[in-house]
Amino acid sequence: MRTFIPQDFGARADGVAKDTAAIQAAIGEAAKYAAAHPAPPAAFAASGAAAEVRPAPAVDCSVPGTAVPGSRVSFPPGTYLSGALRLRPGVELHLEKGARLLASPDMADFPDWPDARHVVAANCPRGRNAAFLFADGCDGVAITGEGIIDGNGRAHVRRKTAPDWTGWEFERILPAGESLPRVVFLAGCRNVRIDGVSLVNGPAGWGFWIHDCDRVCVRGLTIRSDVRYPNNDGLHVNCSRDVDVADCDIECGDDAIVVRANSRSLAENKPCERVHVRDCRVRSWASGIRVGWCCDGTIRDCAFRRIAMRDTTNGIDIVLPPMPDNPDYGREATLIEDLLFEDIAMDGIYAHPLDAKIEGDPQTTRVEAVRRVTLRRVRATALELPNIRGRADAPFRDFRFEDCAFRRVGDAELPGWERHGAANIGRTRPARLENAEGFRFDRCEFGS
Repeated sequence: MRTFIPQDFGARADGVAKDTAAIQAAIGEAAKYAAAHPAPPAAFAASGAAAEVRPAPAVDCSVPGTAVPGSRVSFPPGTYLSGALRLRPGVELHLEKGARLLASPDMADFPDWPDARHVVAANCPRGRNAAFLFADGCDGVAITGEGIIDGNGRAHVRRKTAPDWTGWEFERILPAGESLPRVVFLAGCRNVRIDGVSLVNGPAGWGFWIHDCDRVCVRGLTIRSDVRYPNNDGLHVNCSRDVDVADCDIECGDDAIVVRANSRSLAENKPCERVHVRDCRVRSWASGIRVGWCCDGTIRDCAFRRIAMRDTTNGIDIVLPPMPDNPDYGREATLIEDLLFEDIAMDGIYAHPLDAKIEGDPQTTRVEAVRRVTLRRVRATALELPNIRGRADAPFRDFRFEDCAFRRVGDAELPGWERHGAANIGRTRPARLENAEGFRFDRCEFGS
């Protein structure tokens, strides 16, 4: 593997001068080298998902050499102020310890990518394909190292001034359609590796969007985005297959770990399947784990194991809402099946440990089924008990609760829910069990 250094192309790394052109030039030269010197085929192994989830992801973050690129762009210590950057096939972006890749505060530096091949920009959430780091149809792409990707979020938000504000303490300065919608966007990529980096200071936009990708390893990722900012999501896995997420620490204002199947920006509908998340720590002022959204397609064979949540609004969220008035919705009837949540510890949940609900008109919010969901050894302390409300035409089916304990506490133990992000929404749904068929509860406790 050959290494390229941005300073050799004119980068100053002083946090003042914009290094966009120099970094992009380094990526371009690295891509040329990788194309001329292809790396050996990546090595993969099964990651051992639970027996209920078949088949297991065909990729394991613990296997050395997984998704090896052919060249590297390495950032020595320093602050690299930059606008949008485009990653290339076979190139690893490596941030050394002490290196900070800082997003420009100027939104003009983050236009849509007009030549993107894999997505229709107008059909992406927020109606744009813009991102700080973007990869389009790349094979063998990686982001690694002990350095930091800084979304420069404080430049994009302001504190609310109304004395009676609720929800999140901050709001965007620009309208949602004009602000930075995401920090890292990987579309249509294969053999992806994200290893060890930290993403901080999210700009009221998604941290990582992994969209229609195959064979993805995410290991040791840290996300530290202010919980008081809206839409500061952590890791989105959408319409992707064989994804292994391990040993990550995610703290953000909106949903922390998201698995969805919104194909509307793609040429054809794609499922999201064989996603395995394990040994992670989560704090979110929305949902710790979200599965599905309005008119997503097929989500199946996914496992979440050994997840520790704290100070989170909803623990596990399977809410299929009415058709929204923004571009974040799919074009299919949602099918969610064969999910496992095992050894999940929730401490300080400001609404429901499980919020599962199907809303909206059957003609617009289309649902085929939500079925075969197992919760095993889930322990939660929360202001509310689980809320499960299927729809008459689409009841939840075949949920299994094994060795679970849900303890409801009073507001004195968890105060201030009105200003705890999405809790002012989540607590409007009193806990009920409706339109649910074939449910089984073994050795479970529900109480105060």
